[in-house]
Amino acid sequence: MLKITFSNKILESGTDEAGRGCLAGPVTAAAIILPPDFENTILNDSKQLSEKTREKLRPVIEQQAITYAVTHLEPLEIDDINILNASIKAMQECVLKLDPQPEYIIVDGNTPFIRKKGIKNNSGKIFSTAEIEILTSIPSTSIVKGDSKFMSIAAASVLAKTYRDEYMNRIHEEFPMYNWKKNKGYPTKEHREAIRRYGVTKYHRMSFQLLPEQLKLDI
Repeated sequence: MLKITFSNKILESGTDEAGRGCLAGPVTAAAIILPPDFENTILNDSKQLSEKTREKLRPVIEQQAITYAVTHLEPLEIDDINILNASIKAMQECVLKLDPQPEYIIVDGNTPFIRKKGIKNNSGKIFSTAEIEILTSIPSTSIVKGDSKFMSIAAASVLAKTYRDEYMNRIHEEFPMYNWKKNKGYPTKEHREAIRRYGVTKYHRMSFQLLPEQLKLDI
């Protein structure tokens, strides 16, 4: 059974991302603060849930949350600062949107919420001095497989996944030949064959290995 809190703080935020390993589309993060009495027997790591179950859970999570936020970071920024930094930055942007602000942050994975090199602040949204002070002042812990251990991280994973899937369904209508409605931008055989046949789009991540043989592609 998932735990409701790690720190025993009332305003503890869980954060997670979706789409880190995709060839196209944004990396999408979510952050959420759940009430101390939140209960849900279905909630789990979004990867362990069916699409239908995730869609069923999303409005329940949104209605019962104290506060939540979702952020998309686009391929240009991913290419500029790399996918790891982009994933963290997306989560940081989400935390800044939370109202009230959290007293503690738990993050899925093993990467610190604030890396030793500091906050990446040279692309996309530029954090103000005040925002950096907020982010660095909140204690945080990264938890491996946290989305299968804590309610708030699991809830964030569901929000990140469902919002990103919506985004990919929308841009599928613009470029249906890549079938993003099905593969969501992941490196499936079908997706790579479409890249080979049609080339790349503005939604592809040019810093990624789009084709196994590393062909030079025309934009």
